[in-house]
Amino acid sequence: MDERERREALAAFLRTRRARIQPAELGLPARNRRRTAGLRREEVAELANIGVSWYTLLEQGQDVHPSKQVLSSLSTALRLTAAEERHLFLLAYGEVSGKRLEEEQVTPALQRVVNALNPHPAFMIGRCWNVLTWNRAAELLFRFHEPCPPHSHNVIWRFFQRENSTLYQEWEKQAQSLVAQFRADYARYPGDVSFREIIEDLQQASPQFCQWWEQQNVRGLPDRPQVMKHPTLGWLEFDHVTFQTSFSPDLRVKVYSASEASVSKLEQALSASL
Repeated sequence: MDERERREALAAFLRTRRARIQPAELGLPARNRRRTAGLRREEVAELANIGVSWYTLLEQGQDVHPSKQVLSSLSTALRLTAAEERHLFLLAYGEVSGKRLEEEQVTPALQRVVNALNPHPAFMIGRCWNVLTWNRAAELLFRFHEPCPPHSHNVIWRFFQRENSTLYQEWEKQAQSLVAQFRADYARYPGDVSFREIIEDLQQASPQFCQWWEQQNVRGLPDRPQVMKHPTLGWLEFDHVTFQTSFSPDLRVKVYSASEASVSKLEQALSASL
């Protein structure tokens, strides 16, 4: 994401956040002949105590530089979540460091940790959500060894290639959440070619991804229960949590902590595969 793309992304994000708020939610009087959904630019500017023309330049992707105080006021006016506010600041300021991104490496210690989590499925992802390593339980559940070109080890790519899969309960809800998480991470690495290639290929391959990507939603990495239906093991229940490693902020371990009944199924399957 270069400077121009970042300004355009900021403009699109502001427009979509403005469009989702109804005037009645803020106690504003209803007005006739609204040409667009949500608040007007004038109303956002008034709520944030900034000039209308200046805010209009922001929404048009012009080369203007809002202060942190202005961004905080906009965040309050647009009722942004914590994840959305972080995204807003990333889009406005970008990455000031020009240093080369560190190479993603799985240390022997990290590998031992991932392996030790069996029979609970666990895998490690890098900044672009590429799977760097996984344990036997994760292979049993997600079958990472199976090729899925051109991004065989990318979590988002593989997920959208399985749109009709019965593995995921509430596939569409989970997919929208993943897109919002992926967009938030994308803003942290402007200029990262790997991110851009994956996004462009996803936009070509999946109309649903393209639609949800344009909605500009962002969120952090939520920890929540998940239910999956394995083709041979049946229903499996997990608590899904993500840990950031101390080795690098780019490396995260995703763990699916299985319920007691699911642990029994996974243990039997792993023993049978030895």
